[in-house]
Amino acid sequence: MQAKQTKICGQALPRLRPPDEVMKLSRLGSFFPHRLSFMRTFIRRVAAEDACMTVTVNTLDQNGYGHVVLSLPVSGKNFSLIAFSRPLDDADRTDRVIATKWDASFCLFDGIPEQQDIQYLADQVTRQEAGIYHDKVLTLSRANKSVRLFAHVVEQLAAGAQPDSDQLTATGYLMRTTAVYGNGKFGIADRDRLTGYTGLTGPFQAEMLTVFLIREFTLLLAEHCAQQQGGKTAARLDTPVRRYIGVGNSTGLGMAPFLVNHPCLIHSWIMAREVALATARNVKAATPAQLSRFSILMSRAAAHVNQWEVDDPIQMARIEELRKELAQQISLLRDQPLAVLKPFADAFDRVKTCSEEMQELMASLLIELIPEQIDGMADCMANPFTPQLYPSMRLSELSALVDTHYRWTNDIDLSSPSAQAHFWYVSEEKLEPRMGNRFDEDGAEREMPFNIPAYVADLRRALKSADDSLTVAEFLIHHPELRHIVRRVQTTARYPYGEIRDNLVDGDCRPIDLLRCKLSFFGASKFDPKSDRWTRITLYQGAPTAADLGHPDKKDLDDWLFALNPA
Repeated sequence: MQAKQTKICGQALPRLRPPDEVMKLSRLGSFFPHRLSFMRTFIRRVAAEDACMTVTVNTLDQNGYGHVVLSLPVSGKNFSLIAFSRPLDDADRTDRVIATKWDASFCLFDGIPEQQDIQYLADQVTRQEAGIYHDKVLTLSRANKSVRLFAHVVEQLAAGAQPDSDQLTATGYLMRTTAVYGNGKFGIADRDRLTGYTGLTGPFQAEMLTVFLIREFTLLLAEHCAQQQGGKTAARLDTPVRRYIGVGNSTGLGMAPFLVNHPCLIHSWIMAREVALATARNVKAATPAQLSRFSILMSRAAAHVNQWEVDDPIQMARIEELRKELAQQISLLRDQPLAVLKPFADAFDRVKTCSEEMQELMASLLIELIPEQIDGMADCMANPFTPQLYPSMRLSELSALVDTHYRWTNDIDLSSPSAQAHFWYVSEEKLEPRMGNRFDEDGAEREMPFNIPAYVADLRRALKSADDSLTVAEFLIHHPELRHIVRRVQTTARYPYGEIRDNLVDGDCRPIDLLRCKLSFFGASKFDPKSDRWTRITLYQGAPTAADLGHPDKKDLDDWLFALNPA
C-alpha cells in the first residue's frame, strides 16, 4: 500500500509511514510511551484543573489493614477510589488471574461514597469477580505488594531515612496490579455511562484515574506503616522519590485480543501517533529551546535505558543493542549537529538503519518536542465507529481492496504447519483469552476468529469463481461463512492502521508484541517480559503525584518521559 499525502489544518505533512511498515508485530512490540499516551493525557487534564485529592476516609490500623477513600475531582465531578487493605499469606500471593486473595482490592466509585456504600462494597470488592455490583462502580482492580521493596521503604522511612536508590530502580513500585477491569465487566457500569462525564470520555481515562489513585494509596500505605513503626522519627518520601515510584502491573494474554477486535479504535490510536511523528518531521527549523531539549531527552533516554534491566534474554539483548545505538547517536550529534532545514526529519533519518526499538524510541522523543502542535490530537483517539458491512459493494471493488490491503498475506505459506500452529480461545474458567497449540491441544473448533491470512485465502478462492458484477450481499448468500472476513476487509480499507500485518496463529508469533503496543498507549514503561505471553510493566513512573497537581509551573508536570532514578 502506498502511503497517502495527509493534511492537517490545511498543512501538508510528509508521507505517513505505511500500515504495512507500522503494523508489523515486531515494530508494534517496540513502541515506547509518548505524549499522546493516555496517562499523559490524564495528567495534563487534572493538572490544568488544579485538581485537589482528599482522603475522605482512613481506617488503617497499626498493620496497615482497613480501608481508605481517596477522592479526586475531574472536570468538575468527584470520583473516589475505595481501597481495602487485608492480611495475605505469602502462599496466597500470586500474579495469576485465578487468584482469589490480594493484599489490596479497589473500586472506582462514581462520587463520594456514603458509609453504607463502603460497607456493602467491602464484601464485594475484596472478592473481585465473585462480587455483585451496581453502576456506581466504574472500575475494579486488585494488587499485591512488592514485598521486599515495600518492607525496605517502610523500614527506611521509619528510621527517618529515604529508600535505597538501587532497590527503587530494580523494582520501581510498591504494589503491582493484576487487573483493572472496566466497561461493564462483572456488572459494573457500562462504558456508555462514562460518555456523559467530560473528564473520562477519552480512551481508558477511568482506568488511568483508577491507577493514579492506586499509586496514591500505595504511597499513603507505606508512609502510614512507617509512622506506626517509627513514630515521630519517621520520615515521609521526598518528592523526587514519590514521583519515581509507580504502580506495577502484570499483564497477560487477556489484553492481546483487544487490538484485533477493535480495528477502528486501534486505527485512531496509531494514526494519531503517526500524524504526530510526521508533524515533528515536518518542522522546518527548530528553535534553540527545541534543540536543547532534543539533546537533553537523548541523554535522558540513554540513562533511562541503562537503568532498564530484565531477565528475559530476548528483550535484554534488544536493550543492550539500544544502549549502543543511543550512545552512537549521541556521539554523532556532538560531531554532526542536526540539519538546519527540517532537523527532526534528519534525526529520524539517522536511525532508519538502527533497530526498531531505536526507531520507535526516536518517534516518542520527537513527538515530545512539539506539544503545542500535537497535544490536541489526543481528542482524535476516541472512535465511536465499529466494523460495518457494506452489502451494496461490487465484488470487483472488494477484490481490489483485498489486493491493496492484504498483499502482505501473500508472503505467508499456509501449507506450512507453523503457519497454523496456534489458535486463540476463551477459557471457561476465567472467561479470559488464551492461546493453544492446534496440533497438541483440543478446542480448535472453538477458536476466536484471528486466523486472518487463512480467511483471506478462503475469500480469494471464492472471489475467483464469482462474477465481479455481483454485490457483496448476493455473494454472501452463497458464502455466509465469509461474512466476517468481508466486513474486516471493508473496514481495513477505511481504517488501514487497524489491521495487524502478521500471522497471529503462527508458531513464531509473540503475543507480547501486542501487549507492549497497547500498554505503550497507556503510557507504560520498563517492559519486563516473563515469557512471550505475559509481562510486567510500570505505570506512572516519574509522573507528578496528587500533591504536585497545583504546581504553578504546569510544564514541569508534563516532563516525565524516560523517568530516571532520583539519586
